Amino acid sequence: MATNSLAYAAYTQSSVGGIESPTKLIQMLYDGILRFIFRTKKAIESGDFEQKVYYINRANAIFVELLNSLDYSQGEVAHYLSGLYTRQIQLLALANINNDISKLNEVTNVVKQLNEAWREVTENE
Repeated sequence: MATNSLAYAAYTQSSVGGIESPTKLIQMLYDGILRFIFRTKKAIESGDFEQKVYYINRANAIFVELLNSLDYSQGEVAHYLSGLYTRQIQLLALANINNDISKLNEVTNVVKQLNEAWREVTENE
């Protein structure tokens, strides 16, 4: 199944947390993860481990929210994204423990692909 249809199918729902546009909310969540990972990298580079933990926790919270919003009636798509999000949480934990920027880069690459696919799919709405 193509990534575009995965993202679209997983998030077709009537409303999310009172936000008028679930489409916009998902974009904001993906953008937030990218922003927090960028800040985590800067914190690691500067040796600010308190900020590193803070921003990793923020990114993790977004992944948890994405996990909680999956519509499992969509079948394998939701299960695929569940596994994908869970893996990103694992990578963030490894980055936190080992101050490993390469793990953060892995998460960034996945989220950028998801974000791009989501934007492409939702442009046609």
